[in-house]
Amino acid sequence: MESLSALTIGALAGIAVYLFLARDLPRVLIGFVLLGTAANLSIFAAGRIGPFVPPIVEPGMAALAAEAANPLPQALILTAIVIGFGLAVFALMLVVRAQRTFGGVDHSGLTEAEPADSDARAAAPPDSFRPAAERKAA
Repeated sequence: MESLSALTIGALAGIAVYLFLARDLPRVLIGFVLLGTAANLSIFAAGRIGPFVPPIVEPGMAALAAEAANPLPQALILTAIVIGFGLAVFALMLVVRAQRTFGGVDHSGLTEAEPADSDARAAAPPDSFRPAAERKAA
C-alpha cells in the first residue's frame, strides 16, 4: 500500500512539473491542481495509512486508542482541499479573463503590462526612485 501511494504521489508531482513547463495557461493551471493533490496525498500518507480504527474518543476515555488513525492530517487535508479548490477557481477565472481580453492564453503573447521599449526602462528610473533634489531640478 505504501509503495503504491508513493508511486502515485511521484507520478502526480511529475505530471504537474511537466504541465508547468507548458506554454498555455490552462495546462499550467491543471499542473497546479495536480501538484496540490500530490501534496495532499503526501500529508495523508504521513498520517498512517492502514486499517486503523476511526479517530473517535470513546465515552469515559481520556485519549484516542493506540491503534486509532491520526486525525490531524485528515483535518489539514480537508482544509487544503477547500483552499485549493477556491484558488483553482480564482485562477480559472483569471485564465478566462485573459482569453477574453487578449484573445489567447499563450504566455508569450501576454505582454500587455511590459513596456514596449525595454531599453527606455533601464535608462531612466522612475521619479519615485530619484532623490528629491533631482526631481525638483527636472
